[in-house]
Amino acid sequence: GRVFPLGEESLIVEPRALPKHWALIGGLDLGYDHPTAGVRLAHDRDVDVVYVTATYRVKEQPPLIHATALREWGNFPWAWPHDALKRDHSEGTLKSEYARHGLNMLSERAEFDDGGSGVEAGLMILLERMMSGRFKVFSGLNDWLEEFRLYHRKDGLVVKAYDDLMDATRYAIMCLRFAETPRDKAPWRKMEQNWVV
Repeated sequence: GRVFPLGEESLIVEPRALPKHWALIGGLDLGYDHPTAGVRLAHDRDVDVVYVTATYRVKEQPPLIHATALREWGNFPWAWPHDALKRDHSEGTLKSEYARHGLNMLSERAEFDDGGSGVEAGLMILLERMMSGRFKVFSGLNDWLEEFRLYHRKDGLVVKAYDDLMDATRYAIMCLRFAETPRDKAPWRKMEQNWVV
């Protein structure tokens, strides 16, 4: 069965200008043969509603290409998975590579405030938000909606295929407490006070 057994029409809202007091956080899922995926979440803390406002899904590219594209969304914290700490032949980590290329990577991998990182706990938080009207997705993010439709379980276990944006979303939700209001720390661009995605 589907991981999120509800209609997407309950999630979709029209894109809008993001008020400058909304907090932002990104979620990053790493891949090469399968896509690297990124999502930007905006949190309206006044009513505790989270919006998926931008998505990115590209495979077979190095961190520089992904980081360059994702930097265009603004300067805010990025949640990332444990596999970003794997060392490669140069003794660096993927986390350090993304940071070197300008993404504001959180200091620790995606975890809940109690230190846990369980997949099911993250999925239940997302499902609860969806069912209570506190999780919305900007229309036009068709790649996210495609994954949402296909995300399913087999024999009770989540099928780990075509789930890159779902994982990136889960990482960001796990670290929502670190979301920040926009600020322009980046020397390569000037952020506007409000922007439309």
